Amino acid sequence: MTTIDRAQHDKLANAIRGLAMDGVEKAKSGHPGLPMGAADVATVLFTRVMKYDAADPRWPDRDRFVLSAGHGSMLLYALLYLTGTPGMELADLEKFRQLGSNTPGHPENFETAGVETTTGPLGQGLATAVGMAMAERMLAAEFGKKVVDHHTYVLASDGDLMEGISQEAIALAGHQKLNKLIVLWDDNGISIDGPLSITDNVDQVARFKACGWRSERVDGHDPEAIEAAINRARKSNKPTMIACKTVIGFGAPKKAGTSKAHGEPLGAEELAAAKKALGITGGPFEVAADTLKAWRAAGAAGSAAHKDWNERFAALSERKRGEFDRRLAHTVPAKLDKAILAHKKALIAAPQTVATRKASEMALEAITPIMPELVMGSADLTPSNNTRTKAAEDFTPKTPKGRYVRYGIREHGMAAAMNGITLHGGFRTGGGTFLVFADYARPSMRLAALMGLPVVYVMTHDSIGLGEDGPTHQPVEQVASLRAMPNMRVFRPADTIETAEAWQAALERTDGPTVLALSRQNLPQLRTDATAKNRSATGAYELLAAEGGKAQVSLFASGSEVELAVAARKLLAEKGVRARVVSVPSLELLLEQDEATQASIIGSAPIKIAVEAGVRFGWDAVIGHDGTFIGMNSFGASGPYKEVYKHFGITAEAIADAAMKKHNA
Repeated sequence: MTTIDRAQHDKLANAIRGLAMDGVEKAKSGHPGLPMGAADVATVLFTRVMKYDAADPRWPDRDRFVLSAGHGSMLLYALLYLTGTPGMELADLEKFRQLGSNTPGHPENFETAGVETTTGPLGQGLATAVGMAMAERMLAAEFGKKVVDHHTYVLASDGDLMEGISQEAIALAGHQKLNKLIVLWDDNGISIDGPLSITDNVDQVARFKACGWRSERVDGHDPEAIEAAINRARKSNKPTMIACKTVIGFGAPKKAGTSKAHGEPLGAEELAAAKKALGITGGPFEVAADTLKAWRAAGAAGSAAHKDWNERFAALSERKRGEFDRRLAHTVPAKLDKAILAHKKALIAAPQTVATRKASEMALEAITPIMPELVMGSADLTPSNNTRTKAAEDFTPKTPKGRYVRYGIREHGMAAAMNGITLHGGFRTGGGTFLVFADYARPSMRLAALMGLPVVYVMTHDSIGLGEDGPTHQPVEQVASLRAMPNMRVFRPADTIETAEAWQAALERTDGPTVLALSRQNLPQLRTDATAKNRSATGAYELLAAEGGKAQVSLFASGSEVELAVAARKLLAEKGVRARVVSVPSLELLLEQDEATQASIIGSAPIKIAVEAGVRFGWDAVIGHDGTFIGMNSFGASGPYKEVYKHFGITAEAIADAAMKKHNA
């Protein structure tokens, strides 16, 4: 990079400050304090340090910049405009926080080119960046440093470091020695309520060091000190946190250094005074021509490195280039369909009565040999989640080609890291925990759904069927709550065949995440067919038709309760009542089908009964408000699982009795 003197640096940084102040003021909403305080840090990063080409914000070997403090979004939008990122114009900055603009209140990766990940919920950006750094190391180990060699930079706020997820994230990063992860902390000592001292006195530098990081303090308004600290970090064998001491709302005469600069416009009088103090001339959203020219030169400086990378990439074999491109596009291997079909045929030839968590492991054994990009892991529940195949190797600092991650007891950090791995590109990922602990991972899962990331969550011990661990571990409401989340898809398979089909559907999906809710208890193999068609892909299908005429009863069930519905069908047949069984591995996927498909699956039987060892929420869309639901309306209980099912009245006999009661009414 060309040497930048202090006067020029100040002009570049003040361009960020001016645009941020103007954007927030025009919107009458937003957070000017962080962009004003962190402008020096961001200017050093984008003009002296980072490897990027503004003309192509998706270049695979770019350095990643994550604004974890997403409330300071005008900082990032200003940077994208100033560096010349396509699609970001002054007019977009003027529409900050307006409906339909590409400058929303918090950065959204699906809205704005150049935004690496959606941020806003504090701590998420930092934790997601851990996954990005993991993916960089994995991809470099496989394809070589000639095509994969970049850093991940994070700008984090006090709030990011106070959120609990940050501890999970930094502990994982320190353990994995992710030395290409560099966090710059905007250490301004202010939060919404006032001085940070009223709520927190943690020595963050010591905390990061305790987690295996290299950390130091610098003046966040001294560009030379910032650059020197980053250069030291780039040479470290550990991840680095640089505490950049800054003044929130830097330049504002009355509000700088106070919570008043955090989350509200400065006001016309204070804005004018701030611009005067900073030496910013011109009207709103105006950037001096020479300053904009210098910024655009910084944005184009990485084009040479980009060109060199293109040449190195072109030198790879055709096979390797094709595989790299396939991975980045999240395209599943062409052999996946054949592998799943062969697995299903083997199960038909030798039926298995196993828990669906075990059935998931069996499916993974068939999938992983032909899908080397699949990174699995577990939150310290590997033997319970069955997420590790026999040939899997752990991902460690010494074995970067390993594709199994030991996340430790860190569900929230695991889910965020999985988002980062997926966002980085080159890998698909799945991680395991108990379904009840989806509550610990939910904020990261929600962001995956919002961003449309094809992450897979293997969540076992899916109902009261886990038995003795009792109500704290029995997830009676989690399946319904996850179904309620937009763009989250939940599969609760009934046997080995459905579990394989659920994995196939999850991996073929590229526009959102999938939960596999799997049983602890053994379940019989109910499916007797193994065609290439994925019968679970419509969310539901008729498993058993009524015998002897038109169905009088339709029994709908998911997961472990399909077995009970099958048994109830037999009891009803003995009483002369014709019943059909519809397996519903994914209720919300069924409800996504067109009206005709739904009608054909739901059928016209006058009596409709749904069975699930969870709460009723969501099932009325299938059985109607007057339909019968056999399930839970309370928390569970501790005891052997068969006794627990009987205690709550979730049995084949109860299903049959409910059907007979309506039949005889």
